[in-house]
Amino acid sequence: MNEDVVRLLSPEGERIEHEDYPLEADHDQLRAMYRDIVLARRTDVESTALQRTGELGLWCPVLGQEGVQVGAAHAMRSHDYGFTTYREVGMFQVRGVDPVELLHLYRGISHASWDPREVGLGIFTIVIGSHALHSVGYAMGIQRDGADDAVLSCFGDGATSTGDVHEAMVFASVFSAPVVFLVQNNQWAISVPVTRQARAPLSVRAAGYGMPSVRIDGNDVLAGLAVTRAALDRAREGGGPTFIEAVTYRRGPHTTSDDPTRYRDDGEVEHWASLDPLDRLRRYLEAEGAIDEEFTARVAAEAEGLGERLRAAIRGMEDPEPLGMFDHVYVEPHRQVQADRAAMQDYLASLELR
Repeated sequence: MNEDVVRLLSPEGERIEHEDYPLEADHDQLRAMYRDIVLARRTDVESTALQRTGELGLWCPVLGQEGVQVGAAHAMRSHDYGFTTYREVGMFQVRGVDPVELLHLYRGISHASWDPREVGLGIFTIVIGSHALHSVGYAMGIQRDGADDAVLSCFGDGATSTGDVHEAMVFASVFSAPVVFLVQNNQWAISVPVTRQARAPLSVRAAGYGMPSVRIDGNDVLAGLAVTRAALDRAREGGGPTFIEAVTYRRGPHTTSDDPTRYRDDGEVEHWASLDPLDRLRRYLEAEGAIDEEFTARVAAEAEGLGERLRAAIRGMEDPEPLGMFDHVYVEPHRQVQADRAAMQDYLASLELR
């Protein structure tokens, strides 16, 4: 990884001071972030296994990216609002979304199950980059109302190649919207490497929109916390948007339908495994005397219980009513959705007659 990134915690777990991003985080918060990474990782591992055994239609692994997600989510205030993709499991863990509810979409039970108003995270978006526009619109609403809140907009390196993200950046900058764009550069847009998407670091694009940018070590949970906190504070104080590029790595497949061995080598994966965000945080906390074997065993037991609960919940779910997929798509009746529903209803009726 290039050294032009903000890093507060080395891969060996050594604390690094940064004059631009002093960090105040007590041991309680650090232990909470450790727990959140462990539980997010267990949700990921269990969900992958559930998909492999036919219990889920799809899953989007997050292994290796939990550090920046957990750090950024801890930087948010309770009334801040986040817009995410399908991979921000760490953020949903921090904000209190039940992991079972994350899996309803992948099980085909519902479009989404949680109330965004309660947790401050929107329903995750499958369409690449579209929610960047939603996040700026929401931020402009906050700006209009004079609320002391900010918005965190999360997407990957692949999304920066879309028109929606470009338009979102333009609006955010021109209107000085209180939004922070957090780009998780995990090196791959499915099978397309980031080097085929951009000839320079993604963070330099921000200058063209007239907004500041920061490049951080995305496997450093402390950098994620400190830099995102500073950017959100700047946004809520009227400073406008900030672009954060978190340099990280997707160690698993893009989704469970992907085979990453076709486009990357084992050495690359092994290198990034040595930079694991959980390992470096654990080393730091052990050196600080902030955790011990009893604590790690307790968190591991909690993760095991979470895995058992996910398996039981998913396997115990009844198959959904097929026509339910047409409910709650739009607030008002939509002609195309109504036509699709009628066609499906006729198709199901034809099956009953056979």
